[in-house]
Amino acid sequence: MRIDLRAVKANSFSMPNLSERLASVRASIAQAAARAGRAAGDIELVAVSKTHPPERIMEAINAGQLLFGESRVQEAKAKIPRLPGRARWHFIGHLQKNKIRHTLALNFELLHGVDSLQTAQDINRIANEVGALPHVLIEVNLAAESTKFGFLPEMLRAQMEHLYSLDRLAIDGLMCLPPPVVKAEDARRYFVALRELRDRLLAEFRASLPQLSMGMSGDYTVAVEEGATLVRVGTAIFGERSGKTWKPQAESAFDD
Repeated sequence: MRIDLRAVKANSFSMPNLSERLASVRASIAQAAARAGRAAGDIELVAVSKTHPPERIMEAINAGQLLFGESRVQEAKAKIPRLPGRARWHFIGHLQKNKIRHTLALNFELLHGVDSLQTAQDINRIANEVGALPHVLIEVNLAAESTKFGFLPEMLRAQMEHLYSLDRLAIDGLMCLPPPVVKAEDARRYFVALRELRDRLLAEFRASLPQLSMGMSGDYTVAVEEGATLVRVGTAIFGERSGKTWKPQAESAFDD
């Protein structure tokens, strides 16, 4: 079989590179913010870099992206030292009890997804032991999905005083993972629900909850229109993930 090299070259040039995809995502965020009467600077893009190698993350850094999201502790431990110190990191995965100490040691700027009072208490206890003061987001399970973690809205309201009593935690806001939807527009009601829940908590507890982490590659523009301050975008920037944890070839993986 003969391969038409001219066609291969034409197709490769027609595909947007990482820098172009990143610029497109940023432009879409700015457009969504404008539609909502918001400033684009009020929204931070978290580039979800899990499973992608440091070389790909470095491409994004060179294109001006500095904030990244990792969800696997061992992978983050292997990657972060290989990348420039100006890069910023959020932990966006489910935080298991046996990984809390390792996660705190990596000094993530923000932990998304504290999903239960017990998890919050465990983080607070270990943070006290190691002298950490982690910033966290509270995960809300808006659709009461049995397959997902997170506080049910009324449960969260009932436990907010307990959460605020944890002196090592800085609770910066809320996050959610809506159910899978066919169209981005179908996720809007969940983003509205998270914003309205935040507003009720603000009124009831007189607290500061400035961050709303909501929206991913398929629906982040709708999330921005409804008040997201953090959007977690991976596939639209890096392309499809392999599904496997990235491991350095020259050294053994961190066992946590």
